[in-house]
Amino acid sequence: MTPGYDVVVVGEIYVDHVFSGFATWPAPGEEVVTDAYVREVGGGAAVTACGLAKLGRRVALLGLVGQDDILWFLDRLGRFGVVADGLVAGEGSTGTTISVSTAVDRSFFTHVGVNRDVGALAKGPGLATLRRARHVHFAMPIARDVADAVLPVLADLGITTSLDMGYQPEWLADPANAPTLAAVDHLMPNEKEAELLCGSDDPDAYFAHARAIGLRNPMLKLGVRGAAALENGAVVRAVPPRVTAVDATGAGDNFDAGFIDALLDGGDALARLRRGCITGALSTRRPGALAAIPDTQELRSFHDCSY
Repeated sequence: MTPGYDVVVVGEIYVDHVFSGFATWPAPGEEVVTDAYVREVGGGAAVTACGLAKLGRRVALLGLVGQDDILWFLDRLGRFGVVADGLVAGEGSTGTTISVSTAVDRSFFTHVGVNRDVGALAKGPGLATLRRARHVHFAMPIARDVADAVLPVLADLGITTSLDMGYQPEWLADPANAPTLAAVDHLMPNEKEAELLCGSDDPDAYFAHARAIGLRNPMLKLGVRGAAALENGAVVRAVPPRVTAVDATGAGDNFDAGFIDALLDGGDALARLRRGCITGALSTRRPGALAAIPDTQELRSFHDCSY
């Protein structure tokens, strides 16, 4: 089967309502007012898909939104070049997150909505879309029944996989998910998620644990310190370029985009880390997860200057 997409990204999709610029947090019964408001596509799956599309990849996003919002999503995602083939109108309302921030703090209120059915979509009608990819990225904790139905099919077709499950303490602690961690080609945790897996915040301890549980290509996102990976028994590291960071929202998801982009180019572990560090860092230059993601020309410019 000839791949129709470079990447299919599957996971939860949200409408983000971002309110900022508040001087204080209101007490119960009080109201505060701001002019700083943005409505944007949210969720790690959508951010990574948009990042890969900006880098010139043919990307489909597989997920669910409410019927009332689907035209808005199609328009917004289309502006980034994301193919809408996998976007489905679910039975219910779109997942929604409200972010409210002051200068010193930020809080989130989230309604999961139709995202509760994304696993069923992936192992059901969405599997045909996944089968048309060179690479499938899961931006979600994969339920065991979904992993059993989907991962062997992709492996048999030679389709590589990656997983960024996010901060999911219960999912990571469940022994039933250990085979999933070992089955994906690239597990992409950050430091907090790695600590949940190995019980230590020491990267070396994580890599020792990763070898012990059979992870295929162990790597670790280290925030502002960059990223590390284990390759041929040695740890390699990359650091991000210097930027004036405004908002780190979505930096990890944009790291994933750069990492996968380099993977598709056949890059080794260090090349994947370097490209991920660049795309993650550049995405922080403006508020929100999508406003500052780089295109191919900007990525090349920063890469040449950084390494």
